[in-house]
Amino acid sequence: MDFKDEIIQLGERVEKMRPNLSTEEATKNALIMPFINSLGYDVFNPMEVVPEFVADIGIKKGEKVDYAIMKNYQPIILIECKTIDTVLDPHSTQLFRYFHTTKAKFAILTNGKEYKLYTDLVDTNKMDEKPFLIFDITKIKDSTLEELKKFHKSYFNIEEIVSTASELKYTNELKALMNAELRNPSEPFVKYFVAQIYSGRATEKVIHQFTTIVKKSLNQWINEIISEKFQSALDKEKSEAEDTEESSEVVVPEDNRNDIQTTEEEMEGFYIIKAILREKVDVDRIHYRDTKSYFGVLLDDNNRKPLCRLRFNAQSVKYLGVFDQNKNETKESIDTVDDIYKFRNALLGTLESYLNSEDS
Repeated sequence: MDFKDEIIQLGERVEKMRPNLSTEEATKNALIMPFINSLGYDVFNPMEVVPEFVADIGIKKGEKVDYAIMKNYQPIILIECKTIDTVLDPHSTQLFRYFHTTKAKFAILTNGKEYKLYTDLVDTNKMDEKPFLIFDITKIKDSTLEELKKFHKSYFNIEEIVSTASELKYTNELKALMNAELRNPSEPFVKYFVAQIYSGRATEKVIHQFTTIVKKSLNQWINEIISEKFQSALDKEKSEAEDTEESSEVVVPEDNRNDIQTTEEEMEGFYIIKAILREKVDVDRIHYRDTKSYFGVLLDDNNRKPLCRLRFNAQSVKYLGVFDQNKNETKESIDTVDDIYKFRNALLGTLESYLNSEDS
């Protein structure tokens, strides 16, 4: 299971387990430890994850953070946990107090469902008041997954994360600001648009009138964009469906193949293709599937590895369908089955692309 699937699966578990997570310890065991594991760290290896990590602050000794993720015997990420129904407030936590006492560059505050990630963008070694990334693991987006993946043990790079943290932080704040303006436009926001389109004096009455107009116009504009994208997606889906209908590999059971006739000419073409490809691969790996639309030749009987297609069903003309490395088919007109030999290089090239992917 890859990183994305692990996080999504963990998110699906949250609501199922929620009724049984009445304590912080239960939340840690059921949700937060699996989350740390999904980042590639072994929670049972103290060289990677230290529970109850001690961070002494001045004369205060024994201050502890729930988890510290370690690298080269130094903490790189501090994690403070709360029970799942706790509203996360960084000001009421110890993260601010001991962030500067360690070499950790990042801190995470979580209740197992919501995660807030912090660093020190404003003042070095002082944790920012605002997180640079916030997400709900039950509703996590692909873009957030890509950012979170940077914290995985296999990809962790402090410089790279810090370089994008600033942009993430301000992007999120801007989105929140725009969302607020769309819901309830502020006076400065309305005045900006009034100045662009209204030639009269922007009195209080005018601003009040335009507040409704601006809000309505923005929402209509967004709805139109969404409708256009939705229609574009539908058109693309329709086009792909038509292409699939024309070229899909429908495998018909052996006892119900009355409508499919495998001809001698198709089999002759198949033998020619095997003769060409045996230069690079054992012929036992070359298979065919006959469909209503074409006679398909496959590597390992896998329809994700098409080698070519014989389109001999038309009365007047024959085609050989050859594939490029992106599996795009080009239909080449041929007069006789022997003309397949003219496309020897193309057929071998397609085969080699699959063999190379197996080696990589």
